[in-house]
Amino acid sequence: MKLLDDYLKLKEEIFDYFGYKEDWKVIPIDDAREYYWSLTGEGYGDEVKFAKDKDNVFEGTEDDGYSNEIYTERFHRKWVHRGKDYTMICVDTHTDGNQFLQIFDNTKEIKE
Repeated sequence: MKLLDDYLKLKEEIFDYFGYKEDWKVIPIDDAREYYWSLTGEGYGDEVKFAKDKDNVFEGTEDDGYSNEIYTERFHRKWVHRGKDYTMICVDTHTDGNQFLQIFDNTKEIKE
């Protein structure tokens, strides 16, 4: 099945870009490139905050401004994978058991 072969090849290319290796758990990718974002840190208990409007990253509103905890499962030595143009962050949403590999645009990162 060519479609599946293409998907697996592209997934491998994405992971190679970030230097990420799948281990015991397969975590789905979430495209978060549309959001402005900021990290509180890159380890246990830290968060990525994000919003469509730059002004809502830290304060948030009822319908914009989110945060996910960095998912620090023990099988990886790091959880924030920075590439030249994009950053992939292992996150735990604490909603319905969902964890994602959220991909953000580096030009939209806000550093405090």
